[in-house]
Amino acid sequence: MTTSSPTLAPASRDTDDRLARWGSLRRMLSRPELGSVAGAIAVFGIFSVISGSDGFLSSDGTANYLNTAAELGILAIPVALLMVAGEFDLSIGSVLGASSITVALIAGQYHQPLWLSVVAAVVLSGLIGLLNGVIVMRTKLPSFIVTLATQFIVRGVTIGLTAYITGTTAISGVGAASGYTAFYDILGSNYRNFQVSILWWLALAALASWILFGTRFGNWTFGAGGAPEAARNVGVPVDRVKTILFIATALAGCLVGVMQTVSFGGADVLRGTNTEFEAIIAVVIGGTLLTGGYGSAIGAVFGALIFGMVQLGIVFTGVNANWYQAFLGLMLIIAVLVNNYIRHKAAEERR
Repeated sequence: MTTSSPTLAPASRDTDDRLARWGSLRRMLSRPELGSVAGAIAVFGIFSVISGSDGFLSSDGTANYLNTAAELGILAIPVALLMVAGEFDLSIGSVLGASSITVALIAGQYHQPLWLSVVAAVVLSGLIGLLNGVIVMRTKLPSFIVTLATQFIVRGVTIGLTAYITGTTAISGVGAASGYTAFYDILGSNYRNFQVSILWWLALAALASWILFGTRFGNWTFGAGGAPEAARNVGVPVDRVKTILFIATALAGCLVGVMQTVSFGGADVLRGTNTEFEAIIAVVIGGTLLTGGYGSAIGAVFGALIFGMVQLGIVFTGVNANWYQAFLGLMLIIAVLVNNYIRHKAAEERR
């Protein structure tokens, strides 16, 4: 006579399913952008309830905060990659202003073709980024100090040369330059108040995410920030990776500077002031660690989106705009605390 023992397969499958779901949940919780996604949803919900009927949810209101977020997001995405690699760039705002003035000087003041002024701005920005990278890599000085110095140098030269050449701090006339219409269509146009910069923002986010998570360079970036000496020992060109990322942040500042100059038909020497700090805050809110080795471009996208919604939402609620910076500082502290918590959870997941 044969007897059949009770099967444990169903229970095993149930247990496996529960473990799989728990593992998926823990992996989701370890994602660097989780906090910024939750924050963006919360901010959107709060302002939708408080000021949705006043215009926050309208087409124009949506366009306004997306336009604001797009320009900041274009800056924040390469800054995120640089911070993942363990470095900072405090000169990106001054590069934005210098690029903007370069275009306005050549095209508006000296009446040269707009394409020539844009090429000059790109070359100038790339050289500044290269200089930042070379100095940091060769001297081993903290990038915070080097790029802070670059910020003051570039800003000071921009103000001094502009005042010397034009006798003023603002330059107009870009709209009359040869080739303006073509550049406006690509960099400054809008459809129902939604600026083309939004498309640039999303395209750059997709490109950066692919680079970071789908290419060898992305692996090198994480290695350069998380364990640079170990990365060097296995053949990662850490110095070259970081220098390329410094150039990328400078070129992002150039892109936004050219966009603003083309959109407004002119430039002033103070354009881009403090945007470097806003970009870094957006990146930190997006889940990138200040210590490097952990972060994402998508997190920077949502960090910039939070900025845009807060800046517009405060206006619609009737709160004094002076409270905006206080709110940003509060968000930064909360983001750092959340990021530290997520980092510890991620470390537990790896163990």
